[in-house]
Amino acid sequence: MKIIRVNDYTEMSIKAAEFMIEKIRRSPNINLGLATGGTPVGLYEHLVKDHKKNNTSYRNVTTFNLDEYIGLSGEDPNSYRYFMDQHLFNHIDIQKSNTCVPLGNAKNPQQYCVDYEKLLTVHGGIDIQILGIGSNGHIGFNEPGTSFLSETHIVELAASTREANARFFNSLNEVPTHAITMGIASIMRSKEILLLISGESKRDALAQLLQGEVNENFPASILRTHPCVTIIADMAAIGKIAV
Repeated sequence: MKIIRVNDYTEMSIKAAEFMIEKIRRSPNINLGLATGGTPVGLYEHLVKDHKKNNTSYRNVTTFNLDEYIGLSGEDPNSYRYFMDQHLFNHIDIQKSNTCVPLGNAKNPQQYCVDYEKLLTVHGGIDIQILGIGSNGHIGFNEPGTSFLSETHIVELAASTREANARFFNSLNEVPTHAITMGIASIMRSKEILLLISGESKRDALAQLLQGEVNENFPASILRTHPCVTIIADMAAIGKIAV
């Protein structure tokens, strides 16, 4: 693992954008794995700014999102499709047909998971996967106890995950209880992974990732076995961890 220390969230976002822009310019046909939530918002803001200022093109880029809430359509303001459109896709020159976000309202969610996994394979897999990390070590919506061999599947969200995401809803009761997520094996097949970690609330998770055992009770621990992981973490998350 390569660890890049930054001072704060803003610097993390800028460094992440620089990292991604270099990759996109070098490989215009790149396949990107994207994440949602609070952590990557700054990254997406800087990608949009760069696109408008420097004309970095996404015309031939294909994207795959990690997850989506079950029961929400792409028009729902709390869906991850809506999130991606608002924060990134609507502001760059990417072809919407090349943006793949799981369908939360698929008629047959189980079959859809199989189809989404096949879609990843047909496109040759993900070149760079952006990840955040949950306080309980989840990556995507792969909660503690998820098999390291899992592929795209339906997951029941842990209470801590729903509570963390409740800030995006009117109340905790509105947060869906289930989601579709790429599995851990799906994520690990990515050629390269960029993990963004910010804030004191993620300090324990970062410490366990770097110093704990690799086991399914802390899903992110599997990243230690991946050959190409870059972590950008701010000082609030790093604290006194020896890195």
